[in-house]
Amino acid sequence: MTPLVDSHCHLNFEPLNAGLEDVLQRARDNGVGHMLCVSVTLETFPEIRAISRSHSTVFASVGIHPNETDGRDPAVDELVELANDERVVAIGETGLDYFRSQGDMSWQQERFRRHIRAARESGKPLIVHTRDAAADTLRIMREEGAADIGGVMHCFTESWEVAHQALDLNFHISFSGIVTFRNADALREVAKRVPDDRLLIETDAPYLAPMPHRGKTNEPAFVRYVAESLASTRVSTLDEIADVTTRNFFSLFRLATA
Repeated sequence: MTPLVDSHCHLNFEPLNAGLEDVLQRARDNGVGHMLCVSVTLETFPEIRAISRSHSTVFASVGIHPNETDGRDPAVDELVELANDERVVAIGETGLDYFRSQGDMSWQQERFRRHIRAARESGKPLIVHTRDAAADTLRIMREEGAADIGGVMHCFTESWEVAHQALDLNFHISFSGIVTFRNADALREVAKRVPDDRLLIETDAPYLAPMPHRGKTNEPAFVRYVAESLASTRVSTLDEIADVTTRNFFSLFRLATA
């Protein structure tokens, strides 16, 4: 079987970082060949870069999560400079989240715009987070020319209409363990319709563990359950989902090398 890729995880977060070698070994034992460790603050980016430099199966991104308010907020040129590293294959995660942040969201929108500009300048695709903000997310992506660089709508939970608009903007759609949940029928209907060449899988570990591990600490090894769920939903096989999603990962994140 083609090795799986976990396209979005946070290996530097507790408790994964405390037992990282065991986490990576369990991933290998479950057929996971590579993973992308995603940045959420500039302050913790050095941890991610160090993990990726020490482990050839781990790639890195650089960016600030939309809800982060305590750390430093970079200009476009700083993001571009930090992205100038062979282990950094993407900008993000970035985007908009109106669920956890309320009030005037102009600061979040401006941060998102800077990330898109940095992605275009660096030539590295975007990792986009959106929650309760799909219309503004898509609008800003259009206004800033995000289609020119592309990327992924990570941990997708929106409607087919949102997915369709993101696909039109040259973005991939990534499904997490949420697609395995018993109450996720609507999301599985969306998953059926995503074209083969735009499909990705992820864990978002240590969060959102899939069934049958829901409520426990998630880890890259569990991306296999996401792949199995998609295989069932799309009337496919695990081998076919592995082949498609791994090929898509390396096609999208062009600087990632197997």
